Amino acid sequence: MDQFLQNIINGVQIGSIYVLIALGYTMVYGVLRLINFAHSDIFMVGAYVGYFASRWLKVKQQVTVWAGLLQLLPVLLISMAACVTLGLIIERLAYRPLRRAPRLTALITAIGVSLFLEGMAQLPFVFGVDPKFYPEILPSGPEATLHLGNLTISQNQLVLVITAFVLMAILWYIVQRTKMGKAMRAVSHDFDAAALMGINTDAVISFTFGLGAALAAAGGVLFGALTFKSILPLMGVQIGIKAFVAAVVGGIGSIPGAMLGGLLMGLSESFVKSAPHIKLGTYDFDPSRWVDALAFVILILVLLIRPAGLLGKNAPEKV
Repeated sequence: MDQFLQNIINGVQIGSIYVLIALGYTMVYGVLRLINFAHSDIFMVGAYVGYFASRWLKVKQQVTVWAGLLQLLPVLLISMAACVTLGLIIERLAYRPLRRAPRLTALITAIGVSLFLEGMAQLPFVFGVDPKFYPEILPSGPEATLHLGNLTISQNQLVLVITAFVLMAILWYIVQRTKMGKAMRAVSHDFDAAALMGINTDAVISFTFGLGAALAAAGGVLFGALTFKSILPLMGVQIGIKAFVAAVVGGIGSIPGAMLGGLLMGLSESFVKSAPHIKLGTYDFDPSRWVDALAFVILILVLLIRPAGLLGKNAPEKV
């Protein structure tokens, strides 16, 4: 039971990162019916901006978690602001001219933007190919770990999960309780009807791109500062694929679905990593080696049962 609960804690930690990225995928698809493959690279850029911001602000390890949070907050805000700007530029220059183009054209453009960002990031005068390492911000050591019986929860895990859920709550409030959120839901329901009703669809789409980019940037900083510490120019590829699968599993276009899919992806990954080896004669089967393939196994199983995703709705084609 202790191992089961520990796997849940670890799964929620990595699942929170997947959720922050998956929300950007699902929001953009909801209002524009576009899979923004460059979104995972905005996550990467956010991690790098956070790294350089931490160096510029001379961030160092603090003796208390509150002092660490005071140093982490400006790093998070700088990264989110930079990626909002990047998201708006991408939408304005790459996607808006193709608003009425065939979907395949926009899809190929999204792949091209993704490859462009990855290539630019590897240039020596941009980020370079060598890994960068975030400084320690929160306290470390045994005194910085919470023990609940045999369970261990680090302060990094606790801060990451709480921050991610606070951002999800803010997103829910924006979508459900604000005028722009109502406009987003109207555009998602019927783009042309929303435009006829006087909604500025260009502004709504730009806002959606910016909001998704801010969440991806937050995920990048939390990933680099509180999880794996090291960041690379291609770090967004694998994580972005898993986050996209999470969005599809939950129901692409559904915000609650993206949250559910991200957490499901993180939990399943955690349980597989800790699964014991299986002896098949002379062959030693290690389930943890297949953790990256697990996302696609889950995707296939879910789509076989519910083609629209767990919380998605089937939209009949109008003839």
